[in-house]
Amino acid sequence: MARAVVEVLFAMRGVDTHAWLSALKERLPTARVRVWQPGDVSPADYVLYWKESVDALAPRDGVRAVFNMGAGVDALIDLLNQNRETVAHTVPVVRLEDAGMAPQMVQYAIYCALRYQRRFDEYEVQAADKRWQPLEAYPIESFTIGVLGAGKLGLPVAQALVALGFPVRLYSRTPKEVEGIASYAGAERFGAFVAGVRMLINLLPNTPETEGLLSKCVFDAMASGGFVVNLARGSHVVDQDLLDALDDGRLRRAALDVFRNEPLGSTHPFWKHPGVEVTPHISARTLIDESVKQVAEKILRNMEGGPLPGIDLARGY
Repeated sequence: MARAVVEVLFAMRGVDTHAWLSALKERLPTARVRVWQPGDVSPADYVLYWKESVDALAPRDGVRAVFNMGAGVDALIDLLNQNRETVAHTVPVVRLEDAGMAPQMVQYAIYCALRYQRRFDEYEVQAADKRWQPLEAYPIESFTIGVLGAGKLGLPVAQALVALGFPVRLYSRTPKEVEGIASYAGAERFGAFVAGVRMLINLLPNTPETEGLLSKCVFDAMASGGFVVNLARGSHVVDQDLLDALDDGRLRRAALDVFRNEPLGSTHPFWKHPGVEVTPHISARTLIDESVKQVAEKILRNMEGGPLPGIDLARGY
């Protein structure tokens, strides 16, 4: 029998708990929200999870869904797969579809595209040396940008870049038809997608198939002196291959927001390499109001009998 009051278990580490609880109370005034504590295996209808102990995912009565409260679901999938005997593994895992992240990602991508196309990175170097030297910008009509991933984040990025006048290619697992954008789909088309691109922006999901995708063969195929922007996961990049490509001039610059180990270790060569720009995983932050609004709408719809589809755990998205 369904409980009279909907129970929401809040299991999120490293966040402003008070702000999240206040927003949840406003959007779900009749629900009972409790913060997970070690040893809590009491019933709940929905679990809101982010970077908390795996014990928060222990089987409990009544759970209809686990909400992954961030853009990337790979960490949660790994946790579920590594702890099959001790965690709830039969309910849908629901991801946030956007929650304010797409506009932030678009802004980051536009910044990088204009920074490199107009050569502002080179002006910064000149300014440090007190050199006054105007440079010819790369012609925008030949500054081809390849966007890896055509999901909730990749597609808006590609469309925004086209609107600025950049030639854009879009790569996805399945074919997409997007006005003004050359679409490439499937492994057999990946080589054609990457060949000759001036800038590569990575927004792929983290799956076994995409592990180490940004490697020597990709950097070799890009336009000489190209640019790499990684906004997805650090595991997509073979670090040494990237450093080698920067050292020998195949690549000119790499903007990296994500890394295999975070925070990035103080001795990692990315910190000191003149061709690498590091940001601390800030390209798209989870916004509280937008996230809670989306979660509340999904919960209310599900309480009324509506579907609550989860991600494909095998695919990873």
